Amino acid sequence: MIVLKDTHENIVKGAEIIRKGGLVAFPTETVYGLGADALNPAAIAGIFEAKQRPFFDPLIVHIADCSDINKISTGIDKKTYRLVERFWPGPLTVILPKNSSVPDIVTSGLDTVAIRMPRHDTALTLIKEAGTPIAAPSANRFSCLSPTTSRHVMEQLGNAVDMILDGGPCTVGIESTIIKITPSGVHLLRPGGIATEGIEDCIGEKIIIEGAGAKPEAPGQLEFHYSPAKPVIITEKLPLDDSKGGFLFFKKPCGDYPADRSFILSESGDLREAAANLFSHLHSLDSLEISRIYAQPVPETGLGLGIMDRLKKASMKFKNG
Repeated sequence: MIVLKDTHENIVKGAEIIRKGGLVAFPTETVYGLGADALNPAAIAGIFEAKQRPFFDPLIVHIADCSDINKISTGIDKKTYRLVERFWPGPLTVILPKNSSVPDIVTSGLDTVAIRMPRHDTALTLIKEAGTPIAAPSANRFSCLSPTTSRHVMEQLGNAVDMILDGGPCTVGIESTIIKITPSGVHLLRPGGIATEGIEDCIGEKIIIEGAGAKPEAPGQLEFHYSPAKPVIITEKLPLDDSKGGFLFFKKPCGDYPADRSFILSESGDLREAAANLFSHLHSLDSLEISRIYAQPVPETGLGLGIMDRLKKASMKFKNG
């Protein structure tokens, strides 16, 4: 495994690895992705092996130009196109009918494919230089914390990756919002880096919140996901007298708190800053000599819906374990 700064020369090297069927971890504005040629079934199998990801969990395919939709889909409806025009490149994933070029392993046998155009120069250049759409889930072990730095990738995947392109910390910090439009309406499959209010404003109708079905239609729909190794407990009142606890505050608290075991998502309570810090702070808490993590809930509006989705899924791991 090689870790290289995301210079153009190194991105070109990464693209060659992709073309040859290898795996490259790369930065996006949301989290680091683990990329492979989306049209190469053997390369895609390498993603599942490296992440220890179950084959029933579909992947997102990343493109660098709207015309690339035609390489992997049979077409795009008017409402979805309106969303794409407004939010691409950016942290929005849309579900479209797939065409025969997309291997079933990418979509877990579904007749639809998840597509996104990232808002990150390194990611876009890598896709263009590779000359192929790139399937890329988050570059972490399955169900573990998503990586927002190259160090997080190294710690979780190590030599399972052929190259890591280091582009610094991710700016959005949580995964993309996933939307599927059907005759019955606009369905939110996963909240994320685009606020649902913005999508509703663009489409002119209310979003239908989807529960997880028997088989996931998109990443992040399982009951637990995005989990630290330590239990996460969501509570309004953090028990600061717990000497074995670590603490994740939404904003700067009043009074005393154990600074060596506490992290603050945003001192001012800004949801955008909170989202960008979420996984990084959870990684830091998970590395401490503590037994559990107490997390203060955030308002479930705007990006707060995506933040709380990640915290709730993290908290379910030990409830089911």
